[in-house]
Amino acid sequence: MQIKFSSVTVADQEQALQFYTMVLGFRKMADIPMGPYRWLTVSSPEGVDEVELVLEPMGFPPALDYQKALFEAGIPATAFISKDIHAEYQRLKNVGVVFRGEPVSMGPVTVVLFEDTCGNLISLVQPNA
Repeated sequence: MQIKFSSVTVADQEQALQFYTMVLGFRKMADIPMGPYRWLTVSSPEGVDEVELVLEPMGFPPALDYQKALFEAGIPATAFISKDIHAEYQRLKNVGVVFRGEPVSMGPVTVVLFEDTCGNLISLVQPNA
């Protein structure tokens, strides 16, 4: 058994695709029309082969309440690993990504939260040596 897909809910799939590809540098893997929505996935060129992030449409009204509650509470929807969190932080900040503070060491990891423009907080994490 393996993890193939993980997802984040997004209000606008096209906006999410632009952010995750043009800003974060992920690759579009699948874009399949499915009624009013799309099966839309991206993958990190630095990530594990065949693991994809689904840009899940906000098709279930209670999902919006859940997403909003997580965002307001400062709880990330998911986490991405970085080999150099300070360089990644600076690169993303330079292209306008909104961060919730600066990278902070928290024992075995250094962490910073950023907003994905789609209603989610993402935790950027670097394991400490």
